[in-house]
Amino acid sequence: MDLTTEQRAIRDTVRKFAREEVRPTAQEADETETFPEDVWDGLADIDLTALTVPEEYGGLDVDGLTYAVVNEELAHGQLAVATALSVHCLATSCLATFGDETQKERFLPEMADGRPVGCFALSEPHAGSNPADMSTQARREGDEYVIDGEKQWITNGERGEVVILFAKTDRDDPRSVTQFVVPKSTDGVAVGKKEEKLGLRGSDTTTLSFDGARIPAEYRLTEEGRGLSAALSILTGGRVGIAAQAVGVAQAALDAARSYAQDREQFDGPIADIQSIRHKLAQMRTDTQAARLLTRDAARRLDDDEPPAEAASMAKLRASETAVDVANEAVQIHGGYGYTTDFPVERFYRDAKITTIYEGTSQIQRTVIARELLE
Repeated sequence: MDLTTEQRAIRDTVRKFAREEVRPTAQEADETETFPEDVWDGLADIDLTALTVPEEYGGLDVDGLTYAVVNEELAHGQLAVATALSVHCLATSCLATFGDETQKERFLPEMADGRPVGCFALSEPHAGSNPADMSTQARREGDEYVIDGEKQWITNGERGEVVILFAKTDRDDPRSVTQFVVPKSTDGVAVGKKEEKLGLRGSDTTTLSFDGARIPAEYRLTEEGRGLSAALSILTGGRVGIAAQAVGVAQAALDAARSYAQDREQFDGPIADIQSIRHKLAQMRTDTQAARLLTRDAARRLDDDEPPAEAASMAKLRASETAVDVANEAVQIHGGYGYTTDFPVERFYRDAKITTIYEGTSQIQRTVIARELLE
């Protein structure tokens, strides 16, 4: 579980960037529901937008543990920024893993530099946890595919310009899900409703609609019918990233609670001297560290090509629910102040909840774990 010298150097660089550039923008991004584009440019400047791009296309091609560490440190600064980057990395991972040489050369070098931003379009209004039930269709017409349908919960939906899209080539056959890369500038592609969310407000989440959108056939990333397995394989690694983000939020909440408990005085001394507060902090610390170790174990398994599904699901389940619990306790330790925007713990509490939902709900993670255990 120890980090190498190189991994520690990357962690320290990201930690410094998160502290000096990311965290100061978090409150305004949350209040205005606007992504901090200057921060994105800063991510590109230190090559974080190239994390999952192969080196021959200008990327870093980092290992899974490094990717987890970067996600944790960024989420400690602001979850919205970590989420935007992780979805961009999902898109570049799909291109790097499933794209042919022409597709990689067309998209990856510029995406490694941070623009265009990538997004990932799998879920639909009536197909979230069961993506095989999607209705978006891509029908072949000569040397083109014509796409019709609607996708929901698209992170980077407004900002993104390269869409990794999953659609059926036979609308009635769940086995026909296929993966495509679609420039958002394509005629017939439109950004729809921007969601108003409980948390993660700095991250743009929208619908994307496709109305007769035509793309060249060479923009198909997988063979017809191989898209769903491709999506699930990429999401397994993505779940490790979400687990790391949850650890970052939990650590931020713990840090805030510890600092407040040491500064806030009641009954002739800091509340950190009160045994019930000390016990809360001890449990928060223990749970956060346990979640971190589960997450790093899952990342190691990815790097060692061990079967990662169960480990990734256990990490995401434990880390995301830990983030919610630790943020809740941080609010409680702050008392009435924790319920105000004067302190960041109320934002941590709102942000933490999404980690139990996106890229597979806690219920889906339990299903995966039980299946692996019993089969």
